Amino acid sequence: MLTLDTHTAPRSRASSAPSSGADTAPPVPRPRTSPENLLAALAEMPADAPDAARIRSTLAEIYMPLAHREARRYRSRGEPFDDLYQVAMLGVMKAIKGFDPGYGRPFVSYLLPMVTGELKRHFRDATWAVRVPRKHQEKRTELNRFTIEFTQSRGRAPTTAETAEALGMDTDAAVELIDAATAYSALSLDAPYGDRQEEDTSLGDTLGQADHALESVVDREALQAALAELPARRRRIVLLRFFGNKTQAEIAEALGISQMHVSRLLAQTLDQLHASLMAES
Repeated sequence: MLTLDTHTAPRSRASSAPSSGADTAPPVPRPRTSPENLLAALAEMPADAPDAARIRSTLAEIYMPLAHREARRYRSRGEPFDDLYQVAMLGVMKAIKGFDPGYGRPFVSYLLPMVTGELKRHFRDATWAVRVPRKHQEKRTELNRFTIEFTQSRGRAPTTAETAEALGMDTDAAVELIDAATAYSALSLDAPYGDRQEEDTSLGDTLGQADHALESVVDREALQAALAELPARRRRIVLLRFFGNKTQAEIAEALGISQMHVSRLLAQTLDQLHASLMAES
């Protein structure tokens, strides 16, 4: 059973008095356990369980910085950052919903491709391809925000009727809005950039070169997760060898074992890490 820490900081004497006779909202429980344990507990619950909604909300908060970071990678491509952040958070919620701890894979190696995939899909469909009423263009951000919040709290996508009620419109208008939100196509690199079109600057002129270091983010995160799963001694051997630049002889002396034993453990551990990373790719 998942254990939640419900301890909160003590309130001052003045703040403890009731105001206007209103009920005071209960403190939000904070998890004592790791994201992996939260995900494991979530997998055992029905999607509509009250605890499941709280866990999804907690996990979403934990991975908000990751969504923010991934959204920032795409901020120079002509789309509002708030929209990109919402798309990244939608990827986070899809990953939380779809992750199966039974496969034994680290969550981050499932999460990152999901988030970057949502962002790339967004840019694959980046601007309005057909003439869409302005009211629908303005409502798209509101629709995206509602979809994320609903998915986070309920563990499923909203129905058309639920969307219509939340956005204050009838069902036919909601259907029209949802259809309009899919009317996106790729933004031309020859499109004028910004408002000063007289400078003859295109969007393509503003794009930088590919940063291969960024492309390795998924691999680095997966490796970090795989290292965390190693027994303490094997993990220390790898860290000393490749991050501490120690020789096998120096490692053997530090651990009080033979150099041959270090060599054997290192080879076995590298094979294990390689297999783990290949399984995630």
